[in-house]
Amino acid sequence: MHPSWLSAFLDLAPDELERGLAHWAAVTGYGVSTTRGDDGEFATLLPADGDDHLRVQRLGEGPSRIHLDLHVAEVGPAVERAVAEGATLVRPGEYAVLRSPGGLPFCFVTHRAVVRPAPVDWGGHTSAVDQVCLDVPPRLHDAELAFWAAVTGWPVQSSGSEFHRLTRPPQLPLQVLVQRLDDDQEQVTAHLDLATTDRAAETARHAALGAEVAGVFEEWTVLRPPVGPAYCITDRVPDVPPPA
Repeated sequence: MHPSWLSAFLDLAPDELERGLAHWAAVTGYGVSTTRGDDGEFATLLPADGDDHLRVQRLGEGPSRIHLDLHVAEVGPAVERAVAEGATLVRPGEYAVLRSPGGLPFCFVTHRAVVRPAPVDWGGHTSAVDQVCLDVPPRLHDAELAFWAAVTGWPVQSSGSEFHRLTRPPQLPLQVLVQRLDDDQEQVTAHLDLATTDRAAETARHAALGAEVAGVFEEWTVLRPPVGPAYCITDRVPDVPPPA
């Protein structure tokens, strides 16, 4: 059972929800929902058009991170398939929590969404958060790539030995990039990537919002936001979504 939609969750360390929401609302140009949950720990970033695919959560403890929500018609069969492919079930239920073979948290949910938002026009250039990059240590790479290809059912496109992209169906908002790291780390982590028509202008916009440039490379720039995980601005041009 392959996902019909993909959402990314920014899981923020305790006491970082307000600042994280403010930064990512400004970065994306999206509105912010009312908070929800027992302690107001959840919020959604709301695009001007299309369905949401970015959400924020305040963790009870631990460092900030990214996790994925895979939207499916039925949670039970999706969990069974993922476990058969090597996932670990952490918490069953209506919103099942699992970990990939390399330890990346993800959930199966049934929330329905169908319309991918258009890139945001900043007056001279456009941008969109359109990719989740999985940062995979070398010893875990092959198993992690095979797992996500099987669970999503998306075709794999290789760019050398370092990058493998799982290409989304055109109506989905996020694609998945699997990056083989040079160095080892305990488990798989993830970060968000933006596509833009002008990386320099987009970088300057983010810097004005409080992000710090952590590295500039041939095709992408790494930024550190005021709170939460680092992310990248890339030279990939944002796709215009197909008609709904």
